[in-house]
Amino acid sequence: MSTTNRLIYLPLGGAGEIGMNCYVYGYGPEDRERLIVVDLGVTFGEMETTPGVDLIMADVKWLEDRLDRIEAIFITHAHEDHIGALGHLWPRLKKRVYARRFTAAIGRLKFEEHGHPLDVIHTVEARPAVIEAGPFKLQFVPVAHSIPESSALIIDTPAGRLFHSGDFKLDPSPVVGEGWNEALFRDIAAEAPIRALMCDSTNVFSPLPGRSETTLADPLHGLIANAGGMVVATTFASNVARLKTLAEAGRAAGRSVCLLGRAMQRMVKVGEETGVLTGMPPTIPAEMAVEVSRQNLMLIVTGSQGERRAATAQLARGRYLGLEMKEGDTFLFSSKTIPGNERGVGRIMNAFSEMGVDVVDDTNGRYHVSGHANRPDLEKMHEILKPEILIPMHGEHRHLREHAKLAAARGIAAEIATNGMMIDLTGPTPEVAEYIDTGRLYLDGSVLIGAMDGVIRERIRMALNGHAVATVILDEQDDPLGDAWVELMGLPEIGKRGTALADAMETEITEFLGNAPAKVMRDDDKMDEAIRRIVRQVAVEEIGKKPEVTVIVSRLIEE
Repeated sequence: MSTTNRLIYLPLGGAGEIGMNCYVYGYGPEDRERLIVVDLGVTFGEMETTPGVDLIMADVKWLEDRLDRIEAIFITHAHEDHIGALGHLWPRLKKRVYARRFTAAIGRLKFEEHGHPLDVIHTVEARPAVIEAGPFKLQFVPVAHSIPESSALIIDTPAGRLFHSGDFKLDPSPVVGEGWNEALFRDIAAEAPIRALMCDSTNVFSPLPGRSETTLADPLHGLIANAGGMVVATTFASNVARLKTLAEAGRAAGRSVCLLGRAMQRMVKVGEETGVLTGMPPTIPAEMAVEVSRQNLMLIVTGSQGERRAATAQLARGRYLGLEMKEGDTFLFSSKTIPGNERGVGRIMNAFSEMGVDVVDDTNGRYHVSGHANRPDLEKMHEILKPEILIPMHGEHRHLREHAKLAAARGIAAEIATNGMMIDLTGPTPEVAEYIDTGRLYLDGSVLIGAMDGVIRERIRMALNGHAVATVILDEQDDPLGDAWVELMGLPEIGKRGTALADAMETEITEFLGNAPAKVMRDDDKMDEAIRRIVRQVAVEEIGKKPEVTVIVSRLIEE
């Protein structure tokens, strides 16, 4: 067994996709490294591929098998794709959690919901405070993003300094939270060479420098001041700075402001309690909002991504908490639609349009700015930190590949590491050490299930092909007791020949029962196979589909 120490990086989620961030760093002898975990995030299910699934998160089986080697968990910020799985997965890891004030407060709320001990979440200060975790020394470095107190991580190891960027942008004045501080980053680079930079790649294809959150104030004030009827705006609930800017614009236009949506109200409350949000204009509850004239009311609501249960979707379907949209109102999407959510958002926009509501989105870039660094900003980060190695993260494969090419053009050694690729950072260039089997866990209702458990696969098959339940009853001599009957779900009632589909199946099954050999009638497996085949054959002939089939054979037992 090798006793040579190595420095490794292993993404379990968030590399080759946007969302579900989970990264592992290790240092020590091969297969005996001490480990730290950075972020435990989620992504969201969709009807086409994961019907009924609420949340999707990285499978941490690899970590569970190495619990005695894990030092701690570090959370960079409070976006759901970085902290959303913490409450669900912590019982499997049970390690100390470190986060800054705002993020720690959100984490404790999640722990309260799950009944986990709150004292395992430790609030830490920003650099120069240092947290020691085995062979690692970490510092939280303030960065600007679309949620307060986001942080990059300095990870000092015996093999050199690593820099984990987290999600960031170069915004010196983000309205809420710390701004971009170039001098701070130059000091970090001057302290010690950056062995490797693990860097956000989300906006690598955006060619212009990112814009500051402050640039939105004037356009939003102008839009709301000139709007008639009621004004409703939606954005990401965690974008506390945008909530403040929208509320200020509403108040400046002489409107009472109401926040609708538990997630949004919680973010504002935590922001104020932790001191990161100050000067938030006063708001009114929904029960007071219904008494305010439409011309004097502004709602700020959750659901910018078309989430079915959020306030935006409920308003699009009709009334919500006594409030409803009417002709002449204005609805603003102060957000970017995340890829994959276009259809849901489009349906809501069309529903509002049918009501006569004026829908304003961000196609012209006036009412939203991204929380991620654009291509010139990434180049600036490369220039300041001068890393020996760059590993792109937080992006689809095309983003990672483009970011690696950008780094290579500056003479930086780069490696594309997708989920499950363990990278050895010990040598002069990054090398793939091994491939880890990675998977996903689904939160299905209140239960975590594995992606390969078959539950979702069966649900998709039922959704695509329908379901038939065929029941037969046999007496003590294995003879049919009455006719078979079939119940259909998600299938047409009438086949192409004009007869009831269930009747056609029942006739065929009853005929089979009357002619089947005794040895078949006594064998449940053979009965199941034969009846299943009959149901599917009739379905193919009548409707051109092969439904999922459940066969129930009930036998009367002699007493």
